[in-house]
Amino acid sequence: MDETVGWIADRVDRQKFTQHVVVNVAKLVNMRSDHLLADSVHGCDLINIDGMGVVWAARLLGYDVPERVAGVDLFVRLIDLAAKRGFPVFFLGATEKIVERTSAVLMDRHPDLKIAGFHHGYFWDDEEKIVEIIRSSGARLLFVAITSPKKEVFIERWKEQLGVIFVMGVGGTFDVISGAVRRAPKWMQRIGMEWLYRVIQEPRRMWRRYLVTNTKFAFMLLRARIALKNESTA
Repeated sequence: MDETVGWIADRVDRQKFTQHVVVNVAKLVNMRSDHLLADSVHGCDLINIDGMGVVWAARLLGYDVPERVAGVDLFVRLIDLAAKRGFPVFFLGATEKIVERTSAVLMDRHPDLKIAGFHHGYFWDDEEKIVEIIRSSGARLLFVAITSPKKEVFIERWKEQLGVIFVMGVGGTFDVISGAVRRAPKWMQRIGMEWLYRVIQEPRRMWRRYLVTNTKFAFMLLRARIALKNESTA
């Protein structure tokens, strides 16, 4: 986390555009069939792992992954950075009520935070208008709270016209910050069971998603493990 925040801060200071994304089990599974999503992720300057399932899988395959960098935690750190450094921010996504409440909560926490603007995430009939609003706002950091793969594709499509230095997809972060959704207890986060907490909160919407993607990911990991074993014995 510290390395990520420091790297982003350095890039922003140098006015070097940075496109950030986090990957989890569901996203890695969906990238196998959604080529637009895959291209968007591969086009990013910085990729973090948000999901203990991916951390454990990577370690099992021999990759040295020190820790999970959860999107919501990184968002909180970057807002603190923006407030201290005077970087104007723009919030895009969620409902009008949620994004407005998110802005109010963050202004209460950080009185020095410069919010260049915010807009809800239901704008697909006129993307160019939204891009122009963001560009003319003077924002340097843009946080996009829209479901995957829409946010990744939107960012990849318009990144050169947004006028920002840093852009990050933050998924359901605004729901958490605004208080509309509760985050899993720390102990569940540590053992990688945050997904189960989400299923408990929204069973009808989440159970099928996690059942399907977790099962597919398990088979992906099994095949990769077998392939790695075969390579080592060849």
